[in-house]
Amino acid sequence: MNKLKSKEISAPTMNGHRPDLRIIDGAGEDAGAPAVKVSRLRKTYPGGVEAVKGIDFEVAPGEVFGLLGPNGAGKSTTIGMLTTTVQPTSGSAQLAGYDVATQPLLARSVSSVVFQDAVVDRALSGWANLDLHARLWGVPAERANRRIAELVEAVGLSELIGRPVSSYSGGQRRRLEIARALVSSPRVLFLDEPTVGLDPRIRHELLDVIVGLRNREHMTILVTTHYLDEAQRLCDRVAIIHEGQIVALDSPQALLAGLGREILEFRVEGSTDAALSALRQRGVARGDSFAIGARVTVPLHEHATTEALAVIESERLRVSEIATRVPTLDDVYLELTGARLDEAA
Repeated sequence: MNKLKSKEISAPTMNGHRPDLRIIDGAGEDAGAPAVKVSRLRKTYPGGVEAVKGIDFEVAPGEVFGLLGPNGAGKSTTIGMLTTTVQPTSGSAQLAGYDVATQPLLARSVSSVVFQDAVVDRALSGWANLDLHARLWGVPAERANRRIAELVEAVGLSELIGRPVSSYSGGQRRRLEIARALVSSPRVLFLDEPTVGLDPRIRHELLDVIVGLRNREHMTILVTTHYLDEAQRLCDRVAIIHEGQIVALDSPQALLAGLGREILEFRVEGSTDAALSALRQRGVARGDSFAIGARVTVPLHEHATTEALAVIESERLRVSEIATRVPTLDDVYLELTGARLDEAA
């Protein structure tokens, strides 16, 4: 495993710009205060297992923020602490100004969560599930009916809402879970692996629903995922988390831009360290080049592919399977941690 490297943490951005900040009333906040603020947050389970190792980040009002990492990286533990279901070992976290450890009820009052495991009652109809949730939250009946009707249409369940949830598909249940979480009009919505276990088509459709809700509701969303396309599509910024630590935090575009516009990838017969050293000495590879097994990845930055190929030929490197492609967030993760995202669990 490569030694972890970290990338500079930038200010909150939304599609390349700071999001419009608004006053969140009720918590005594100043305008522009973060919707989520995490400082040195740590969780150590019995037996000394460190799931989260002192992480820091802030999420601006209206921002969609992603925690990207493999299963076991600490994403769900972080969500658990932010939603008051897991007690932090140390550090602090605030939602709309409320401390999750010392003011848990107030923190819950401004947030809602969609966990990985379903919590809807399959024996009830979709509408009954939403109505029950509204009653538990004390939403007045007339307002609840309007809100439920709006959400049912927004998530595309109008034709199914009167049916028992037991007749819903997995994707339809996830839509209902999201609608349920929104009935109380939370300021901060947590989505913990919202598309896990769904087939690719249903995942794509659910992402469309989430994007539509994001544009419609104008709320702060914190989503955990190990799907690269999900993070790129949904998030204004992502924190890449590895073994309980945040190793990079920026917009997906900025993280990808750090590797340039094109990557050269090839397999080497012999020493990959020697191949990388030769390419670096000749100036076509930088410190962000890396090798996993026999495969070498070289971000080309300002260099042309032909320059790199000429060096490979002149250095008489024995290579095969040469290809160029655009960088992905998996390359960012590989460069930082030495492991592929889908193999790092």
